[in-house]
Amino acid sequence: MNEPGAADRVAADRGAESRVADGGDTPRNGDTSRDQTAATAARPVEVAREAAAGGLGAGEKGFPGGSAPRRGAAAPRAQATTRTPVSPRGAAEAGFRLPDPELVSRTMADVAERSQRLVSEFLRRQEDGVRQQPGTGARGGVLDPFNIGGAFAEMTARLMQNPAQLMQAQVGFWGDYLTLWGNTARRMMGEQVAPVIAEDAKDKRFKDEAWRDNEIFDFIKQSYLLSSRYLQNVVRGAESKDDPKAAQKVDFYTRQFVDAMSPTNFVMTNPEVLRRTAETGGENLLKGLSNLLADLERGKGNLRISMVDRTKFTIGKNIAVTPGKVVFRNDLMELIQYAPTTDKVLKRPLLILPPWINKFYVLDLKPKNSFIRWAVSQGHTVFVCSWVNPDESLAEKGFDDYMREGPYAALDAIEQATGEREVNAVGYCLGGTLLAATLAHMAAKNDTRVKSATFLTTMVDFEEAGELGVFIDEGQLQTLETKMSERGYLPGSEMANTFNMLRANDLIWSFVVQNYLLGQEPFPFDLLYWNDDSTRMPARMHSFYLRRMYQQNDLVKPGAITLDGVALNLRKIEVPSYLLSTREDHIAPWRSAYRATQIFGGQTRFVLAASGHIAGVVNPPESGKYSHWVNETLDPSPDTWLEGATELAGSWWPDWQRWVSAQDRRQVPARVPGSGKLPALADAPGDYVRVMAGD
Repeated sequence: MNEPGAADRVAADRGAESRVADGGDTPRNGDTSRDQTAATAARPVEVAREAAAGGLGAGEKGFPGGSAPRRGAAAPRAQATTRTPVSPRGAAEAGFRLPDPELVSRTMADVAERSQRLVSEFLRRQEDGVRQQPGTGARGGVLDPFNIGGAFAEMTARLMQNPAQLMQAQVGFWGDYLTLWGNTARRMMGEQVAPVIAEDAKDKRFKDEAWRDNEIFDFIKQSYLLSSRYLQNVVRGAESKDDPKAAQKVDFYTRQFVDAMSPTNFVMTNPEVLRRTAETGGENLLKGLSNLLADLERGKGNLRISMVDRTKFTIGKNIAVTPGKVVFRNDLMELIQYAPTTDKVLKRPLLILPPWINKFYVLDLKPKNSFIRWAVSQGHTVFVCSWVNPDESLAEKGFDDYMREGPYAALDAIEQATGEREVNAVGYCLGGTLLAATLAHMAAKNDTRVKSATFLTTMVDFEEAGELGVFIDEGQLQTLETKMSERGYLPGSEMANTFNMLRANDLIWSFVVQNYLLGQEPFPFDLLYWNDDSTRMPARMHSFYLRRMYQQNDLVKPGAITLDGVALNLRKIEVPSYLLSTREDHIAPWRSAYRATQIFGGQTRFVLAASGHIAGVVNPPESGKYSHWVNETLDPSPDTWLEGATELAGSWWPDWQRWVSAQDRRQVPARVPGSGKLPALADAPGDYVRVMAGD
């Protein structure tokens, strides 16, 4: 559930350093771009900014000595020059700021000490890993934990069976590349030419104007985009229709490689980084190196990229602050009852089951975007399950335990706290899958306490589970189960890394550039703080969830899954259901979530919200963001449903409130947490939510 929409090693050789310090020299042998780039970096900050904006190496700006050839004129012939050492004063006069010698010395000493510790720790872990898994091969073992070698080998074999197709792709690629060369030359002569290939309008990597205004960086960008398209087209052209899972895996990891090789991720091909390096005299790179080491230390030798300034948030102080009390607690969850803000409340309490892959306060980040606070203001008596962050003592807790100690225990506790047996229930993501399983279990037992069910970005049919399916095959599952058996749980960091890979440009590479190349400190952002607050998964439960639902898709098969001695059949669920999906969801694709409309037996309303898994859900009406689509006719085809849907501006929250309140409009005096048969155990948000994964 990691989505937000978040934010957006200099090693020049000594000769290049001399040219930069000198203010540059005239180009040699017609090789203008490299020397002119170096020369521009030596000019004052104002010139560097101008060059990055549109003239570096191609016109009136950026030439040493302030003189430039006319558009279309030949570059001046190289002249022999005698290089002399440049003093710090001379460098300063040339406009290139030198770093503070004391800062450099202190940073490098710190780097040496910390690097030695990290390398020693890394070697120790590698040694331990070899001892624990002797003789592991490439499949499912240490050398290939994602089991991608076989998929790529099969793709290569198919390519070799059809060399004409590969040759055709190469001819097309080189044709485009020659056109790009020609267009770049024409641009440098002063002509206006259309790009051979343009970046997606939503691609934030190339937001700096230099990627369009400067001929050299525009050439680098388009070269990358052409190469990316070529690689992905070749891969897709060789996909096997007989094995769509393998094809999906190859496509996914090809995109990971393409994203990693973006020119924005390297010092010498990122104009923004070059500009910052010139402005700071390289201090941004020293700071970035320090940030890199800090993240390696935080991950105990594994890179854990800092996405947010964690010092700016404290749970219960400026995040997850909606008033309430913990009124019940067991091994797996604390039940929080929130304090009313209205004199009257709806008779039926509202039970929210968040996922335990992340923490519940994604629904209570800040007052302005808290779904929990908003639901309270609409007259609901809100109860939320705050799941424990499990350790090895809970390794044997299974999906049946989460059902028994989660929704079933919460229903009993709510009756004690309020005297009400009937509730409206909300399940989010994995919490929604648990709610569906529980409702099927209750239907078999004629338990009718849940009178309406809301499913937020929830899958119950996992046949087309999106890109998370890349991580689900027998080899990977065996590797994962071996690792979980050693600790009793899946570390939270591994879950976080998996979700981050689904949005690599936004959740990995943008932070590499900001933290390590630009040397910036992470920004304090509530959603990224929550995203970084990862949770563990008990070994038994997680293995069941991945195998029985993702791999085998048993939940949708009548009677295939048995929990607490009861065979589940989702078609027996007859309570009114509200299904919300989000159009750009990478975790629970909306077309997969839509399938529940054809499975559940009761009255169903399906709503599609704009944006993704988190932002599309956490979308308060006051924000004015993200529209949603409605259609009363639930066609078997999700695309047909969308074609006939009506787009409505703004948040889906008011639509849900009208639907859920219409189920039972009766009201009662507001209920104060702790005033019933269950005394208050702690203030919200409780104790369980404060436990960090620490792995």
